Amino acid sequence: MEATLSSATARGCWNQARPSAEPLLLRRVEAGDRNPCLLSIARPNKFVQLSLTRTGYRSTNNLLFKVLSAEKEQVHVVEGRSVDELYDALVSRLLPPVSVSSSPNHKLLVGLAGPPGAGKSTLAHEVAKRINKLWPEKASSFDSQIQPPDVAVVVPMDGFHLYRSELDAMEDPEEAHARRGAPWTFNPLRLLTCLKNLRINGSVYAPSFDHGVGDPVEDDIFVNLQHKVVIVEGNYLLLEDGGWKEISSLFDEKWFIDIDIDKAMQRVLKRHISTGKPPDIAKQRIENNDRLNAELIIKSKKNADILIKSVDF
Repeated sequence: MEATLSSATARGCWNQARPSAEPLLLRRVEAGDRNPCLLSIARPNKFVQLSLTRTGYRSTNNLLFKVLSAEKEQVHVVEGRSVDELYDALVSRLLPPVSVSSSPNHKLLVGLAGPPGAGKSTLAHEVAKRINKLWPEKASSFDSQIQPPDVAVVVPMDGFHLYRSELDAMEDPEEAHARRGAPWTFNPLRLLTCLKNLRINGSVYAPSFDHGVGDPVEDDIFVNLQHKVVIVEGNYLLLEDGGWKEISSLFDEKWFIDIDIDKAMQRVLKRHISTGKPPDIAKQRIENNDRLNAELIIKSKKNADILIKSVDF
């Protein structure tokens, strides 16, 4: 399968083209300098590399973004030699389209999915923090003496958990609480409504989640008109079932943190123990709930635009 680069957007858009007798091969290139946003295609005896610049694309000797080709589809894979390179690559992917947007109310919605323990929250908040730090350099119209408002914000899917009282009202409350974190213990309709209102109005109040109390906190996150990048992070954002599919369709970019399930569960085990669960109870929780959820979530990575190779954040 041959791939071509369309310059229709600042992000760049990889599209399938005509069939080719030459299969795409993945080839790793050692980075000689540090350019944070790179795209690469390899063929037998041919290698083309492109890097994103303010004015377009130029050839380079680095590699962080790679394009893998299957028989029917392609996917970007983002990885770095360090966690900072990974963050920089993702930030550079988002900043160009945001900085060139002609609409003052334009929102770039990013759906960041992955299994429990993948590091979604850490990655989302770090990318948002770095965008907010770099934005003054992009927005030259701001007075140098005035601190510009944040342009990136994170909305966690956890805020759309069902309340404990709603679990109590289910046919089998014990199972509902034991399986909390499964797709049916969330309210996807509320999340869908929230994101649609954001698209229509340019601002919205979203709930957060109080892990100490175990319930959502209503209207705790205000996504305002100044926010240009909204990163929604959560387990099931790329599912194809029911309302989740419509939620997924609202995102401009769909990211998935690709992590070995055993490694993810080790992180979740440490998290459970750190919150006071005895090790044996924590292990039961993982086997009877977290791993089951993770296996379902990992199947949805095929719907991502970007696969992010997990590192130790």
